[in-house]
Amino acid sequence: MPRTAHIQRTTGETAITLALDLDGSGRARVSTGVGFFDHMLTLLARHSLIDLDIEAKGDLHVEAHHTVEDVGICLGKMLAEALGDKAGIRRYGDATVPMDETLVTAAVDLCGRPFCVWKADVPMETLGTFGSPLAEEFWRAVSSSGAFALHVVLHHGKNTHHIVEGIFKASARALRAAVEMDPRSPGVPSTKGVL
Repeated sequence: MPRTAHIQRTTGETAITLALDLDGSGRARVSTGVGFFDHMLTLLARHSLIDLDIEAKGDLHVEAHHTVEDVGICLGKMLAEALGDKAGIRRYGDATVPMDETLVTAAVDLCGRPFCVWKADVPMETLGTFGSPLAEEFWRAVSSSGAFALHVVLHHGKNTHHIVEGIFKASARALRAAVEMDPRSPGVPSTKGVL
């Protein structure tokens, strides 16, 4: 069965259309009106090998927060939907990614329980129109709406762009491993029999 999902979500702050394919090639068609965020979502698709189609229209005259968070909510929900009962997946994934002077580790457990541990002291900076604290808001929204545990650890780094990019790449690589099908384990990867 195809592991795909699609959502259209409209609120008083945003209108988002998002589609994904867990078994894609890393293709991205992304338009959120927030240039740096589009760059990060494109990296997310490429390094997770999850195809992403995202169109978001938000109240950017206020700021980018609602757009970024709501895209995270939609992405998390569609990850959960595309995973279905999670039979045959690896469930766990982790990656440590260097980005010049920066080193980041991300670990994922697609356990059905939302939790986000964020040990990344990202310098306060605006990257285009993307405030650096929005990286945490995005990943908290993804893990919460996707009902999975995400741990992000920044080991070291100074350049804000590199830090945020390292976080997105490491999280993407961790997701890639976790959603991958495991030919040796066709059932649900839990002694409970359900995730």
